[in-house]
Amino acid sequence: MMKDIKLGHITGLIFSKLARLARNTRELLDFADTFREHNADLISLQESIDTSTPAGRLFYTMIAAMAQWEREEIAERVAASVPIRAKLGKSLGGAAPFGYRKEGTSKRLVPDSKEGSVRRLIYELFSEHKRVRTVARLLNEAGHRTRNGSEFTNTTVERLLRDPTAKGTRRANYTKSLGDNKRWQIKPEKDWVWSEVEPIVSEELWNQCNLILTERKNGKTPSRRPIHLFTNIAYCHCGQKMYVPSNTPKYVCYKCRNKIPVGDLEGVFQEQLKSFFLSPKEMTGYLKEADETIKCKEDLFKTLEKEQQKLKSAMDKIMRLYLNDKITADGFGTQYHPLEERSKQLENELPKLQGELDFLKIKFISSDEILTEAKDLYSRWPSLEPEAKRKIIENITDKITIGKDDVTIDLCYLPSSSEMMAEKSRNLIPALPFCHVALQAPKPISPNYPKKLETFGEHIRKRRLELRLLQSDVAQLLLADKTSVFNWENNRTMPQVRHIPKIIGFLGYNPLPTARSLSEKLMAARRTLGLSQRAMAKRLGIDPGTLQAWERGRRCPSKKLQRIVNDFLRSREPNLD
Repeated sequence: MMKDIKLGHITGLIFSKLARLARNTRELLDFADTFREHNADLISLQESIDTSTPAGRLFYTMIAAMAQWEREEIAERVAASVPIRAKLGKSLGGAAPFGYRKEGTSKRLVPDSKEGSVRRLIYELFSEHKRVRTVARLLNEAGHRTRNGSEFTNTTVERLLRDPTAKGTRRANYTKSLGDNKRWQIKPEKDWVWSEVEPIVSEELWNQCNLILTERKNGKTPSRRPIHLFTNIAYCHCGQKMYVPSNTPKYVCYKCRNKIPVGDLEGVFQEQLKSFFLSPKEMTGYLKEADETIKCKEDLFKTLEKEQQKLKSAMDKIMRLYLNDKITADGFGTQYHPLEERSKQLENELPKLQGELDFLKIKFISSDEILTEAKDLYSRWPSLEPEAKRKIIENITDKITIGKDDVTIDLCYLPSSSEMMAEKSRNLIPALPFCHVALQAPKPISPNYPKKLETFGEHIRKRRLELRLLQSDVAQLLLADKTSVFNWENNRTMPQVRHIPKIIGFLGYNPLPTARSLSEKLMAARRTLGLSQRAMAKRLGIDPGTLQAWERGRRCPSKKLQRIVNDFLRSREPNLD
């Protein structure tokens, strides 16, 4: 319209009243200036205004200001009515949240049979997979769609997970529009209005899902789905988690380089659990501990029941005193309110504790049934799929610690009340509903452990594996290069003479074969000392060529030199063993 006025296509604008044109004083004045500039008329059917005169412009400005004031008054009254309608549980307009529908003249929210099941599925999937993108993909693949028929997106799934309506708490009057097609802004929490509706999911499940979202927002991203059986369960004795790198089939500690083959750890786990379940002594101890756990829960439940009865008696007594005008209203409030608050806490706690007790009693089956199920489980273990094995391990294992010489398996499963009440927790392994047991086994010897010790490299490798050292650690001890240690262990090269004394000190013994002839004894003595032929010859006071001929058996020492050689070898006898 403004474009047509500037082009001269419109010579006048007719409207019912000024407030219908605009309710902003600045806009109305701008309109008047534009119309006057292009010789166009503003014609109000209710007000007779001539903006060409000073009096007309004054009247026009006053009417515009009144229109703006009226607009702001209406907006303020509407805003004031919103929290009141919300507190009364009345509809504030707009569509019902996904999973709910409006019912009756009061437009109260009730779960929708079709959408409610999908809304519940969203929470269950996110609790299992912990990824918004995965939940959206699974929903779309299953054929589920939003209310308008669109596919679920990451944003939609996260918004539905965050919405507290699903747990039975409706939030209203918590956003306001910034106008001009701008985004909506969250109001301060003090302005929010809460009301109760029928829940779709339990509060425990809602809290669990939102805790995951909050941790992710704070920088704690969900870990990758484990592909190995003991990922996030295997720990090194130094406290670090152990992982399986892509270049080796072993669980490795990146801090101290402790290792254990994947297959060996699974074998230890299977054998230890088998011996635990099939041992009458172990099972008797487990059943005794389980019985004590139930007894402790029952004692706590009885204690809380007695406390609740005492609170009710005290509250009734204070109420009678107040009704008989024995205490004032202030005194009544001071004494009654703390008891009432504690009573409400017990009313919330007792059902949870009763649920835990019921769960534990259901899971506490007889020893014969436990043994039967355990035998069946471990007879089928080799044929189980990796995913099934992983679930069993997660259900019954708290932590596996890989030490230098042993493996400790901590079996500890006592589910929380939220897990006990969850439907999926009924599928846990019944043989271990709740126990606190530590199983210990010797750490398997590495398959690369040398069986024969013939060369220096094989002796070095054996000692290194016994000490749980890396080749770089050994190289540092021997003042050698890491590549040299690698070549020695793989029998590619022999250690130089200067390294042999350090190697003997590292091994704690002399790996050289027993010398029989004079040439072998001379060579063994020289290597043990780490001397070259020149240095050895200088020590004996002879020519290096002569020593070389003796070591090769080409010549024999003269009688005079024989005595010098014998004295030297005799002094080295203990070091040549």
